[in-house]
Amino acid sequence: MLEDITFAHLGVSPPLIDALAKRGAHRPFPIQIETLPDTLAGRDVLGRGKTGSGKTLAFAIPLVSRLDAGDRRPRKPTGLVLAPTRELATQIAATIAPLAAVRGLRVVTIFGGVPQNKQVAALKSGVDIVVACPGRLEDLMKQGLVSLGAVQVTVIDEADHLADLGFLPTVTRILAATPASGQRMLFSATLDAAVDTLVKRFLTSPVTRSIAEPKSASPAMTHHLFCVDGPQAKKDVVHRLATGDSRRILFMRTKHQARKLARQLSQSGIASVELHGNLSQAVRDRNLAAFAAGQARVLVATDIAARGVHVDNVELVVHVDPPAEHKAYLHRSGRTARAGASGDVVTIALPEQRRDTESMMRKAAIRAVPQQVTAASPVIHNLAGQAAPRETIAAVPVAAPRPAPTPVATHGSTAGRSRRRRSRRPATAAR
Repeated sequence: MLEDITFAHLGVSPPLIDALAKRGAHRPFPIQIETLPDTLAGRDVLGRGKTGSGKTLAFAIPLVSRLDAGDRRPRKPTGLVLAPTRELATQIAATIAPLAAVRGLRVVTIFGGVPQNKQVAALKSGVDIVVACPGRLEDLMKQGLVSLGAVQVTVIDEADHLADLGFLPTVTRILAATPASGQRMLFSATLDAAVDTLVKRFLTSPVTRSIAEPKSASPAMTHHLFCVDGPQAKKDVVHRLATGDSRRILFMRTKHQARKLARQLSQSGIASVELHGNLSQAVRDRNLAAFAAGQARVLVATDIAARGVHVDNVELVVHVDPPAEHKAYLHRSGRTARAGASGDVVTIALPEQRRDTESMMRKAAIRAVPQQVTAASPVIHNLAGQAAPRETIAAVPVAAPRPAPTPVATHGSTAGRSRRRRSRRPATAAR
């Protein structure tokens, strides 16, 4: 029986088992059960599982198990993790760091949108594991500030999203700079032609492990399709859904609309923060931290938060603007019902959006009976739950002139602090 399998049965060392227990990870998830025997043995693995399935620990455990702090050299990491977004890179590093500390390993995050000085200093001092977005990592490689010639273990996380964002050529050049003899792990929610290209070129006799079909939805996730008469009815429904006392994420199509809704909610006494590409990295980090800490119960976001944002106990995801395609729907929805928890997903459609929205949901293999609703409908009241006490959290300006200092993203060593400046790169290019 799967529930009887422990981390010890899978070959995880006692010190790491203790570190996992301190994080609340007492039993392995299916993706970890499927992959750990192979990854700990050094085999190349292609892992496929839905969002929230425990993939990060599935590669973090073998990554730290197979590296040795004694191999540390300046500018020559021995472990590499590639991720599509800054938020995902940060969260991966936060998951790896306590396990790495047990083995004396140092972790650094490398991404754009912040000055490179602190990242370069960390590399010069010697780090073992680099968690990076491809754009900034390749920049540092071209400057001769980091070499991948000593990498023993490489992980590509969210490979399909890396391909969707146009990073495949950059990822290919990065992987080509790592030794062919090293271990490689690739994790992806879907296996399309672009991902298959990486697998065929860079993985040697990979073991494929899959715990779910890529389009399957979590059984703990309940989907709702709500139809409204017009813009004002939609606005009223959205505000009612935002009033509950639990965490919820509202997805918008544009950065402007996300900013506008977050401010409207805050002004009406619903503590809300925004997350989109027009914010500096420091403000994005601060807003996400406020949401995770419960200082804000509502996160209003664009698709920048559709992957890589993991916050516990998000009970409700609302597609205020229905996504254009089914993959975005699945990844947005995956911010709730994670790691065995339950959650609800609401899609709100105006009359002119209904046909396209129904078609998109069918492609996502989601069955939800359309319901005509208003803000006063019982189903809306039940989903919104008990209204939280009114309070206001100041909306963060899009262009804060001097953002507050944030910790440099270095783990396993003394954390410095630096001023962050606003990124001048396009919002869609998370580097």
